[in-house]
Amino acid sequence: MTNRRFLLAAGLAAALAQTSFATVALAQDGRPVPAALTADQKALLDKATAYIQGLSSAKGRFVQTDARGTVTQGTFYLQRPGKARFQYDPPAGLLVVSNGHNVNIFDSRLKTYESYPLGRTPLNLLLAREVRLDRGVVITDIRPLADGFTIVAQDAKRQALGRISIDFSNAPVGLMGWTVTDLKGGQIRVRLSDFAETGDLDPKLFVLTDPRRKVGKP
Repeated sequence: MTNRRFLLAAGLAAALAQTSFATVALAQDGRPVPAALTADQKALLDKATAYIQGLSSAKGRFVQTDARGTVTQGTFYLQRPGKARFQYDPPAGLLVVSNGHNVNIFDSRLKTYESYPLGRTPLNLLLAREVRLDRGVVITDIRPLADGFTIVAQDAKRQALGRISIDFSNAPVGLMGWTVTDLKGGQIRVRLSDFAETGDLDPKLFVLTDPRRKVGKP
């Protein structure tokens, strides 16, 4: 799978118009080095963790900008733990679904279907049953934005490709989006809008099997 597809599966994400990713320091074994957080930064981390942990079912719209500047949009559904759906508006033919175990990607234009473990994507940070943004990942920066704050994290074992920056609003705390960047610096950025908790979502939203399979074919 190309880096672009992995990043789409990993999580699409919110624009950081005024900021860029901090350079991640690496230890001699190649693993990222955590930032020394101040008391204020730790407080922001606690607020973000409590907010994500409290999410159950939610939906909203997203606008995505990829590394080439191409803009697409669609509807985002979330049902914690483990489930999410990115449903792109036409003419984009992409559908990304996490069923709690795998992230499945279907491109109707290219007629391709791919599936990867949820735990190997940064999306798992938002969907884990127990949200611990300070466990299993390395927090490399927490910094203020004009209307909130952003948390930059990377997989502690570097198993996930790239790193993720999650943006939150303040007063009240809310998820604004996130940015995923690959190892070469390419970014996929998405900003969420009208994102809010909702009633129970249809379980079928989080089911995606290979549409190319013929019924009865082994």
